[in-house]
Amino acid sequence: MDFTDLYINGQWTPGTSGERFDVINPATEEVLASVASADIADADAALDAAEAAMADWAARTPRARSEVLRRAWELMSARLEHFARLITLENGKARADAMGEAGYAAEFFRWFAEEAVRADGMITHAPASGARIIVQHKPAGLAVLVTPWNYPAAMGTRKIAPALAAGCAVIIKPASETPLTMLALMPLLEEAGVPPGLVNVLPSRRTGALVDHMLHDPRVRVVSFTGSTGVGRKLLHSAADQVLKPAMELGGNAPLIVFDDADLDEAVAGTMLAKMRNLGEACTAANRIYVHEAVAKAFTEKLTAAMSALKLGDGSDPAVDVGPLVNADTRDKVAAFVADAVAKGARVECGGMAPGGTGFFYPPTVLSNVPETADCVHDEIFGPVAAIQTFADQADVIRRANATEYGLVAYVFSGDMKRALQVCERLDYGMVGLNRGLVSDPAAPFGGTKQSGLGREGGHEGMLEFMETQYISASW
Repeated sequence: MDFTDLYINGQWTPGTSGERFDVINPATEEVLASVASADIADADAALDAAEAAMADWAARTPRARSEVLRRAWELMSARLEHFARLITLENGKARADAMGEAGYAAEFFRWFAEEAVRADGMITHAPASGARIIVQHKPAGLAVLVTPWNYPAAMGTRKIAPALAAGCAVIIKPASETPLTMLALMPLLEEAGVPPGLVNVLPSRRTGALVDHMLHDPRVRVVSFTGSTGVGRKLLHSAADQVLKPAMELGGNAPLIVFDDADLDEAVAGTMLAKMRNLGEACTAANRIYVHEAVAKAFTEKLTAAMSALKLGDGSDPAVDVGPLVNADTRDKVAAFVADAVAKGARVECGGMAPGGTGFFYPPTVLSNVPETADCVHDEIFGPVAAIQTFADQADVIRRANATEYGLVAYVFSGDMKRALQVCERLDYGMVGLNRGLVSDPAAPFGGTKQSGLGREGGHEGMLEFMETQYISASW
């Protein structure tokens, strides 16, 4: 935790204002560190540095950029314990979950090291005019990256790696709750060969004004944001003024459907992964669990047993399965969802009450008989609460699953592959986990439909978000 200043042009600086803010350990409520808070002048300095660095970086061969990213993967893979510890300290997630994130974050450097050399274009012969059509992909320009607190490492590397692979320079604004992990990544990138100015990190308590200022700078051509749909809408308004290229990974309200022919042990294991990964503090978390009425009782009993077996505590303890939520507001919101559901007829199968005392803890909770009117059915819970509803008809559950403004991810569990695939195709979601509780993969295009976002991260598409397609019409 030695790196607590702003990182601009390869240098650590306290910023022009000298203001700082505290980062809190959510398990102990103690101050971990005091971090510099960037202002407008710091943003301008970062933009100047990025502009200067990008000219050389974009001119490098794809292989040269690839080798730097490959080295970053090697270095981070050798230091997963270090990054996992930082993630646990500032985010709260249990050690095993933090190790999983650190490995996932590192993998983006390896994947995009391989994609950097595959920005393939084409040459074709226009059938009508006889001209040659030449298509190539070029770096789009400076990119502003705004990352959330729930994945302090992975949400940064998922944006940094494709931007660098494409030839772009970046300015990152990490979440105020969890800036330490991203700041700690900068010495590693230096060691990997990332030149000064290419990656700049601006923690700040003035997020709105800072990001809005950068999005109105004519040098910025891409904005990549992961966070709530409400904030995403505001950023899209700002991006419209400069007609920036937006990549928006926004909110979710994921349905998880368990059919009567599903392997219940497999379905429960998948639900635990989809619900409890990162303590449910994920846009991909299973939010509405629909179970066929013929197996609802058995499924609920198995899920309750699995949830009840999890140990709650400080995530730095290797024996702990479930750490604290990130802050008091998040814990209180989860508690309010549970209270509302119970008041409307839901039954608490386990958990259901914050333990009190120090730390922002909330226990793994299973609710059955959750009514359609419960608030948690229509909003992201963002916590360790499994809200179970039942269904009898396939068409009805598809309708209920699609009845939301969100369309990020859905999950389906069934032993009938034909039916399962038919259901997947009718679900209005950008991603579907079929007999799996985990869909995130650096090699796959991550993103949603409707108000869950624009564009894709990961896969080949992730690099193209930071590139522009150029067409040349030629005759020879």
